[in-house]
Amino acid sequence: MRTSLPKILVSDFDGTMTKYDFFDLALRDLPAASDHDYWQDFVAGRLTHFAALQKIFANIRTDWTGVNDIIQRMELDPSLKDSVARLRAAGWEIIIASAGSEWYIRRLLAQAGVELEVHANPGVFSPETGLVLSPPVDSPYYSPHTGIDKSAVMRAALARDPRAVFAGDGRPDLAPAQLVQPGRLYACGWLADHLRQGGTAFHPFGTWSEIANHLLEQT
Repeated sequence: MRTSLPKILVSDFDGTMTKYDFFDLALRDLPAASDHDYWQDFVAGRLTHFAALQKIFANIRTDWTGVNDIIQRMELDPSLKDSVARLRAAGWEIIIASAGSEWYIRRLLAQAGVELEVHANPGVFSPETGLVLSPPVDSPYYSPHTGIDKSAVMRAALARDPRAVFAGDGRPDLAPAQLVQPGRLYACGWLADHLRQGGTAFHPFGTWSEIANHLLEQT
């Protein structure tokens, strides 16, 4: 019996709760102050993940209409509010752990009428400075490399629920994905491809609501 234990789902946001990453859309579609490839600097090990995103986001040059258009085109799962409500009714606690920015995450959640625990990088947008990320140095999960240490969030969840679930799609999701018990991992995108190549079992998903449906079917 696990009735006395919490049931915890730790989830990435960009590309997991949404169809597209803010980072990808901004890099592809928004004007920039320079054409320097900061992401390649990260891939080559010249910048941390946080520093690369910080420079890319600060490089954005657009007005409020432009940035809001990008946020909408991330396509938050339209069933998120219902899925969160059904999971909570079944006793699930949902935590967002993101290496992106709390700024656009909370904007999208507010539009959907959803309140969740969010661990992400603080940010402030203006047309003159772009989206300025700040390191979350006051967070218990602070990491100089990614801003938010998703593995630390996951370990804290596992301390309360040894069968806690993780869902993600990108490079920063690999380390926390390796912490969960078999059958408790959901992946798509880059993470799914990497896990598949390594022979690691996971549940694939297309939308976040599919994760909720699968978890509810199991309880």
